[in-house]
Amino acid sequence: MSDEPPFIEFRRVRKAFGPKVIYTGLDLQVQRGAALTIVGGSGVGKSVLLKMLIGLLKPDQGSIRFDGDEVTEMNAAQLSRLRQRVAMLFQAGALFDSLSVGDNVAYGLEEHFRDQMTPDEIVARVSWALELVGLPGIEHMDPADLSGGMRKRVGLARAIAVQPEVVLYDEPTTGLDPINTARVNHLIMGLKNRLNITSIVVTHDMKSAFEISDRIAMVQGGRIIYQGTVDDFRSVTDPRVSDFIHGRAPVAEDVETLLNA
Repeated sequence: MSDEPPFIEFRRVRKAFGPKVIYTGLDLQVQRGAALTIVGGSGVGKSVLLKMLIGLLKPDQGSIRFDGDEVTEMNAAQLSRLRQRVAMLFQAGALFDSLSVGDNVAYGLEEHFRDQMTPDEIVARVSWALELVGLPGIEHMDPADLSGGMRKRVGLARAIAVQPEVVLYDEPTTGLDPINTARVNHLIMGLKNRLNITSIVVTHDMKSAFEISDRIAMVQGGRIIYQGTVDDFRSVTDPRVSDFIHGRAPVAEDVETLLNA
């Protein structure tokens, strides 16, 4: 890893929702310009990690630092500035059905840059973002008329329209067919390389993780149990990690056990 200080760092983070403990001691570092993928089973807290980074959730204990600043101590104005630098692509695209595609893509610009950009500049930025995700000229369409893959790409256009330094991807390929999955993966890699965007991707899709990542980290039992390069994960011997990668259930969970559970 780089000798530079981490761009993003989670240190001894604990988080619980009532009796349900999500993290008992999360430690994670992300370098500027890198693509990190977070993998792990359902319900282990992968999306919670993303939401804590941008202040939508607050950890119970521990430190989260972004570019040297402590996120857990930020006030509302500081969090607003953080969210100008960090954009998030939600699972279903999270488009507003009452707004046109163009207005959806412009939403973050209107929210954060209204005093800095003219209406014509916002229109031009929306056009640029849609062009970048391969959907030029659809500003006047309604989200209801879009396919699942197109909705994902419009959500991505909205995220990059604010020209963030970091994009957080929450299950970006879930529900997509293989062609659209490949298209979204290509977009993630292209944005990283073309715009030097730092990427944190949450996914169950190990094929995608191997394609788009510089590093991968696996969450289990409230902490990161393994992290490394793609080559590290391909050759890992830890059975907890290799079973997840290859989709192998524990031996005790045979068909009869599952049927009688």
